[in-house]
Amino acid sequence: MPIYEYKCKKCGKEFEMFQGVADPAAKSCKFCRGPVHKMMSLSSFHLKGSGWYATDYGGKKAPGGEKKKEETKSAETTAKSEPPSKAKAEE
Repeated sequence: MPIYEYKCKKCGKEFEMFQGVADPAAKSCKFCRGPVHKMMSLSSFHLKGSGWYATDYGGKKAPGGEKKKEETKSAETTAKSEPPSKAKAEE
């Protein structure tokens, strides 16, 4: 449930209320029963980091993926460095 902030026009006190989105807005102060108005409050939602998908996640590979690349490269270099006659004999 969202939290809405209200300020009393009579006594000046500010208070918060848990209300559903479809619930009607509060009309009176819970302290003095004076008229209230809904306040605009800051959100607790923050976007942090240098950017979105393209800069934070798009170029990064999983740690397991890098390991597999290294293994395939080392296998390719050893196969290339051996003479063809030895490579065929081992198969």
